[in-house]
Amino acid sequence: MAAHNDLGKYGERLGVQFLSKKDYKVLHTNWKYSYFEIDLIASKNNVLHFIEIKTRKTKTFGEPEDDADQKKLSKIMKAAEEYQHRNPGWKRIQYDVLAISIHASEPPEFYLIEDVYYW
Repeated sequence: MAAHNDLGKYGERLGVQFLSKKDYKVLHTNWKYSYFEIDLIASKNNVLHFIEIKTRKTKTFGEPEDDADQKKLSKIMKAAEEYQHRNPGWKRIQYDVLAISIHASEPPEFYLIEDVYYW
């Protein structure tokens, strides 16, 4: 597996731990529909959260959240529609981005961007 894939999987594990400590109930990780994938599906306070996790070790190419662009969110939304079709009953949904920066000698830094939406 490529190093960036290993980093992504590590970030997803960190994300599950971080969100669980913040009282999110993790429902699914890496949920797939067709060729779309949602990193994390969770619930909190009767809201269904579709969460994209972005992890980086350096800022050479910007912040981790910079990769969660309109194109990526559009793909997540398509998968989320199918998820809701298969799992009806949620009155409120939300799209979030969890950016994780990994530092060599410090604990990871988490930045949760809630309720993102692009036009």
